[in-house]
Amino acid sequence: MQARVGWRCVLVFNVLFLASTAVGAQPMRVADIADLSIEELGNIQITSVSKRAERLSDAPAAIFVITGEDIRRSGATRLSEALRLAPNLEVARINSSSYAISARGFNQSSGIANKLLVLIDGRTVYTPLFSGVFWDTQDVMLEDVERIEVISGPGATLWGANAVNGVINVITRRSSETQGGMGYVRGGNLERGFGARYGGGAASGDASYRVYGRFFDVFNTSVASGATASDAWSKGQVGFRTDWGTAANGFTLQGDAYRGSLDQGNQLVNRDTYIAGNNLLGRWNRELAEWGQLRVQSYFDHTERDIPGTFAESLDIFDVEFQHDLRAIGAHRMAWGGGYRHGNDRVNNSPALAFLPADRSLHWASVFAQDEIALEDNLHLTLGAKLENNYYTGTEPLPSARLAWKPQPQRLVWGAVSRAVRAPSRIDRDFFVPVIGLAGGPDFVSEVVKVIEVGYRDQPLPQATYSVSLFHNIYDKLRSVEPAPGGGVVLGNKMEGTTDGLEAWGNYQAAKNWRLSAGASFLRQHLRLKPDSGDTNVAAAGNDPAYRWLLRSSLDLPGSTELDIRIRRVAALPNPSVPAYTAADIRIAWRLQRELELSLVGQNLFDSSHVEFGNAATASEMARGGYVKLKWFY
Repeated sequence: MQARVGWRCVLVFNVLFLASTAVGAQPMRVADIADLSIEELGNIQITSVSKRAERLSDAPAAIFVITGEDIRRSGATRLSEALRLAPNLEVARINSSSYAISARGFNQSSGIANKLLVLIDGRTVYTPLFSGVFWDTQDVMLEDVERIEVISGPGATLWGANAVNGVINVITRRSSETQGGMGYVRGGNLERGFGARYGGGAASGDASYRVYGRFFDVFNTSVASGATASDAWSKGQVGFRTDWGTAANGFTLQGDAYRGSLDQGNQLVNRDTYIAGNNLLGRWNRELAEWGQLRVQSYFDHTERDIPGTFAESLDIFDVEFQHDLRAIGAHRMAWGGGYRHGNDRVNNSPALAFLPADRSLHWASVFAQDEIALEDNLHLTLGAKLENNYYTGTEPLPSARLAWKPQPQRLVWGAVSRAVRAPSRIDRDFFVPVIGLAGGPDFVSEVVKVIEVGYRDQPLPQATYSVSLFHNIYDKLRSVEPAPGGGVVLGNKMEGTTDGLEAWGNYQAAKNWRLSAGASFLRQHLRLKPDSGDTNVAAAGNDPAYRWLLRSSLDLPGSTELDIRIRRVAALPNPSVPAYTAADIRIAWRLQRELELSLVGQNLFDSSHVEFGNAATASEMARGGYVKLKWFY
């Protein structure tokens, strides 16, 4: 493990050295809270709802945007922690490195959420091993994030299978927007880390680039007895991005590489879990004059995971897709596209856990079309459908219809009906646990949801805005555990049910230097087994709080001082039972100079520790802590 840590430190140091010796680097400007008014926040251009640029205030969906400034002022140190800013996401930390993150429920008791699609700059990062995300590997340089678009609700018509209950789209800045150097170092009682970035460009301004490196150590958590959980986590990551031309007519090439280790906490195994990976993505945008706009994107993603005594996996993904947005023709604005994805998944089995066959070649192919129809100047109907073919179940239809009405320029009323599926993963079909005789089901089919949503978004005052949405989800063919002929159990599709919920959030500019934000979500689940099911544990399908709420205050004080307070409340979890908790985080930062920022962050200040997910008696507890961070620009 020490050799791997040393390798990462050297790479990060090299990036820092490159930045510090560069000639002509300019200090990066750090925005203050008054830079974006409430009205300007509503005018932020987003892309996740219709897969083209549109104003946030016009998007007919339950979408929350986390801006780069939100992340900076939150004190978050990792992507998974930054997602706590979205009131339409459930984010529960399991231990030092693992998170259970979902939208609109189905955070399974195992901590694996399999109905949420996550993208980083257009690269899908969920694994076909279990249709979820390994959050210990997915991260970015948070200072490079432009925004994170979080949609609660289905997005399958545009994004495909797994976009069942939500979509998280992480979008980083163009390299031309991150010129000059930046470095940081932080340390505290729970973790430590450091990183650096440098950006430059051609004299003509037509091309730019940036490189970065970062490393962190997260220390062991403890359990209720006070004993260490032996779950320490360390990871190093480096990457680059280059951009030529403009966003509408240009080319982007970017890539990342990482390595890390996770303490297993197992006295019988003497080695840490090893994680590694790299990716390379290229994207080309072209204005076609009267023919609209064309976008072509392709990426390669390689990941490795070795859990000694359990299993090891090596996964290669190749993906290519295109999208053509046509110019408006009368009342119609159409877009269409398609894509192909190929995966090679190789697993080293163990006596405790196996995938049969161990190696599997997977493929996905899709085509979609969507038409936005202007029924009136202020009334738009969007109809779309996607046909997606997967290795296990063939072609799945994914239709949707959305209606958006703007009775006034600052108000939006919207409704949608959609169908989405979660296609089978390798666990559903190929999994085998010899000890208990559990096997994947050879006849396992896609889980299906039909969704009805309505929403309202308004800016009643120049300094206030809010959004409210209601949803009703009808699920069928959910995963269950059924008796197998001849003994043992097999995965089947004999669970069904409904979920209902409400999501709301808003912002209020109390003064030029003071912004308040609030959000809440409420969820009610009714899941049941079908009459011919032999399963007995409906609760295993979801372990979700009935409500969550979040309050944030961001205040600019005299003397270039910032004060940020965040309080969140999460209701109790049913199975395994976890008590409700309230957590508070505080950040105070000083701009010592234009190029130098010092911040002090306190975390989980309301109690000494609390459990967020798992069995309360044996799960890791999230302790009270804090860190000091020094960040400089040059």
